[in-house]
Amino acid sequence: MTAAAKLPVVLYHYDASPFATKVKNLLAVKRIPHLRVEVSMTLPRPDLADRLGVTYRRIPILAIGKDVYCDSSLIATVLERRFPPSEGYGTLFPARKGGGKADTGMIKALSMTYADRALFPLAAENLPYNKFAPEFVNDRSAWLGKKIDPDAMAANQPVVKSWLVSHLALLEEQLADGREWLMDTETPSLADISVHFSWAWMQQFRSLRDLFDRAKFPASTAWITRTSEYIAKVGSQQKTVLDNISGAQAAEIIHASVSEDPRTVGFDETEAARLGIKQHQYVSVTPSDNGKIPTVGKLVSLSREEVAIETQGNSGKPVYCHFPRLNFVIKPESAVGAKL
Repeated sequence: MTAAAKLPVVLYHYDASPFATKVKNLLAVKRIPHLRVEVSMTLPRPDLADRLGVTYRRIPILAIGKDVYCDSSLIATVLERRFPPSEGYGTLFPARKGGGKADTGMIKALSMTYADRALFPLAAENLPYNKFAPEFVNDRSAWLGKKIDPDAMAANQPVVKSWLVSHLALLEEQLADGREWLMDTETPSLADISVHFSWAWMQQFRSLRDLFDRAKFPASTAWITRTSEYIAKVGSQQKTVLDNISGAQAAEIIHASVSEDPRTVGFDETEAARLGIKQHQYVSVTPSDNGKIPTVGKLVSLSREEVAIETQGNSGKPVYCHFPRLNFVIKPESAVGAKL
């Protein structure tokens, strides 16, 4: 049994979050038991910022022991590393049919670029902001870094819908040879889960229901249904949600746990020099696209794929907060500023 299998896994989420659904689907496919903490849809989130020192504003966030992981693309990679198929867990990178190896690099790239940053934003353009409370609209405006104009967004939805039809056409083309899964794998891969969650979410929008025309997109609509059914089936085969707990309980569990050996991620001195940072220095880590609130802490690990910093909440107890390298900016911070 891996060391991670003995550690508590805690998912911070809220039910309406599509990306939380994506990570829940990852946990189901991997068959990983975990605890859940429900947080607010909008800031502030004291269970993260005050208790753990994690000011990253996106949801979900996943803790494994004393390590806290941000961004669903990194969470996927870490789940595969720390809960490997060789130990009886499911896989997000299955072999291709016919015995070929998994296309892990391109699957990760497709997930974090196409699925998360090309397809999903178009899906979110269809949210009925004119029906939401001003507090929610203001929060999302701050997240995007620009003021949301609900009327302008509603007027542009026909254009967005047309773009989504073009994306469906790409999906149909990929599936046109009769393959079961997007990358022609034995079982669904991270590519399927990452592309599926946006389309499954969009099926809940009344204004988009006519997109899913079985006559025009037979392979795509069948794949969406097939992927939903697969996730539901594996999720029903094992109890993966152990309990719903409070933020206070989660913080106690995380602080009482242990972290992964930082040497697993390592420290790349060459990349650190390029970024003008040093190990144990205070740094900030900030998304480069939206939700640009920095998380500040001491630099612990740095690789080409991942960065980890030590953060502290009000208790003064450390946790280790991990981010992807791609789509995040790392900058040096003064120790004084970091503690304010």
